Amino acid sequence: MKSFKIPSVPATTNKSVRFPNDVIKDIETAIKGKDCTFSAFVVEAVRVALENLKEEA
Repeated sequence: MKSFKIPSVPATTNKSVRFPNDVIKDIETAIKGKDCTFSAFVVEAVRVALENLKEEA
């Protein structure tokens, strides 16, 4: 299983996604003081989730 690491800001394309308020708060707490945006954090989390799914198949 791949470890989650807070990423640096990559080049991105804009997408709109709704998040529960508690998840937003938890993400903002996790990235506070780090060189990471909300979007970059979510992208890395999705990449890790997708990689884990591939490993389970």
